[in-house]
Amino acid sequence: MSLQIRQAVHILNQGGLIAYPTEAVYGLGCLAHFTDTIQQLLKLKKRSPKKGLILLASDLSQLNDYIKPLDNSTLAMIQATWPGAVTWLVPARTLISELIRGQSQSVAVRISAHPIVRELCQQCNTPLISTSANISGHHMTYSAFQVRLQFKNRLDYILNAPLGDDDKPSIIRDAISNKIIRN
Repeated sequence: MSLQIRQAVHILNQGGLIAYPTEAVYGLGCLAHFTDTIQQLLKLKKRSPKKGLILLASDLSQLNDYIKPLDNSTLAMIQATWPGAVTWLVPARTLISELIRGQSQSVAVRISAHPIVRELCQQCNTPLISTSANISGHHMTYSAFQVRLQFKNRLDYILNAPLGDDDKPSIIRDAISNKIIRN
């Protein structure tokens, strides 16, 4: 495990807010059980809490506390796209925070193919809250430098590493209807 990963994991486990590379853009994230940090993320990004956030994981078991059990055909459809850049809206467990699911009864989840995201989730043994590392309405960020320009010193850590090979953020699909929400 690299020094940068160790530092990011330490900060995440302390309730910190970090920026990190994903498949296509830089993401902002924290651990899902730190409600105050999620609120800080939403305020910093100027994102409406009504929209919800994505949970990134390194394997399906990390999502069990957040999603309702899925039937075998739905699960097979989802797993055929993972790990990868497809985010699925799946029925959320009843007690999941509205800060994570927004006004929806679903939660957005993805098993990332990016090795750094996977390592962060494995080392923290929990999903990572994720949203693009930009102020709402501003340009996406594709480097640690661009993240620093938008957020100055308001993040606890910026993990400087290469993005994945995708050219746009993840597709978002609804697991029940199989409709594409964002392409």
